[in-house]
Amino acid sequence: MVIKYLLKFFLVLFFFVSHNDSKADFFKDITSQIEDNDFRLSYGISVTDVNQDSKYEFVVTGFGFSNLALTYQNGKIVNINKNEIFDDAKRKTIGVAACDIDQDGFEEIYFLNTDTYSGEKKYSDRLIDNNSDSFVDLFEKDINKKNLNLTAGRSVVCVDRNGDGKYGIYVANYGGPTRYYELSSGQILDLAEQLKINKITGGRAVVAGNILSGKMDIFAANERGKNFLYYNSDGYFQDIAEDYKVDDKYENGRGTTLTDIFYRGRLDIVTSNWNGYHRAFVLEDNKFRDIATPTYNIPTRIRTVISADFDNDGYDEIFMNNIGEPNKLFKIKENGFFEEINIKNAYEANGLGTGAAVADIDDDGILELLIAHGESGMQPLTMYKADIKKDFNYLRIKLLNKFGAPARGATVILKSNLRNHAKTIDAGSGYLCQMEPVAHYGIRDGEKNISIKIIWTNGFTETLNINELNKTIEVNQK
Repeated sequence: MVIKYLLKFFLVLFFFVSHNDSKADFFKDITSQIEDNDFRLSYGISVTDVNQDSKYEFVVTGFGFSNLALTYQNGKIVNINKNEIFDDAKRKTIGVAACDIDQDGFEEIYFLNTDTYSGEKKYSDRLIDNNSDSFVDLFEKDINKKNLNLTAGRSVVCVDRNGDGKYGIYVANYGGPTRYYELSSGQILDLAEQLKINKITGGRAVVAGNILSGKMDIFAANERGKNFLYYNSDGYFQDIAEDYKVDDKYENGRGTTLTDIFYRGRLDIVTSNWNGYHRAFVLEDNKFRDIATPTYNIPTRIRTVISADFDNDGYDEIFMNNIGEPNKLFKIKENGFFEEINIKNAYEANGLGTGAAVADIDDDGILELLIAHGESGMQPLTMYKADIKKDFNYLRIKLLNKFGAPARGATVILKSNLRNHAKTIDAGSGYLCQMEPVAHYGIRDGEKNISIKIIWTNGFTETLNINELNKTIEVNQK
């Protein structure tokens, strides 16, 4: 027993400090805040309000291990889930996303289970609803059993296709038809065939947001097949990926996100490829052009890609989470230049990264980065945040739709004397994961005359002047 304990201790020590010998680094390692952080197989991470207390939690999937709901309490990150259906340790959960599908103002959680690599699987997915302080799986109702997803999948994303606050869930399956679930009169219906998005491919990553149409479009990065770019036309979709030069048919898609590379007030597509070239697609003359620089697009064993302003300097970083090789960090400078930042904390040379997400979980104005590990070996979670040495300012915009739920897929554009900077209220972040539903901005030195423009999921816009920083501003859809 003593030998087993010592072995675990030295494994943890090697994993966490093998690359933490720097006194000054971009990130600081705050993994020690996570209680009961055992070795496990984890995959996707989402950020949502699990217990309806108006605070967000990290939802961490377990592959043959418990799904977790991690919240911040008294300086620690603790698991608050006690529900067996949510826990679901017997199933192998890989992808996760949350959104309000029943218009009650609270988000349901979609857990995508995958017990086979491709094609037919044994256990279906779960769609968890918090009903009277208890979780229920809507797929377990008799009325819904005929529409179970019994195909191996990877990622899920929430889509308000009609802009009315009624979210559907796009499920990127592997070796079987894509699913698109909506709730109608208490029944879960698969509308993928009706919407003509029930394609069979090696589904990997998927994001949704205001890409082209002014409403929620869908971009899916696939393996062993072309990517999809679904243009939203009155709630129906047309694939225009080949026309817009983002089909990338010879690559194998993984981590994908939406970000404003040129700080010009519109969202671009950042998508990465497994052991292939990583892309930074920006729209020019009705076509997307890949502007990724040679240092950025070097092939890696990529998993999740996150775009966020970690250090609150007003420029977004891109964090590239790899499995079995070091992670990378780039800062997006003016004119789309990707500046690589050397990191030691979060470098994780021996890390088996499978998923990652960001949220300001402790409400201090600095984003926390939570990384999951697993697949080829059990490892604990890790958590980091920027080690900011100077005073900073920030602004956080939390959008709620007309039902009071997070307006996932809406766009926020910060306008100032220095930039027009678009961010999406995350609906599902590319590969397995989903970020907090808040637009987080660091404020640049010398920045003034700040306002925000909101593009709701129905395409309607409104503008607000910002007179106070260093807070979260909540905006309700009218």
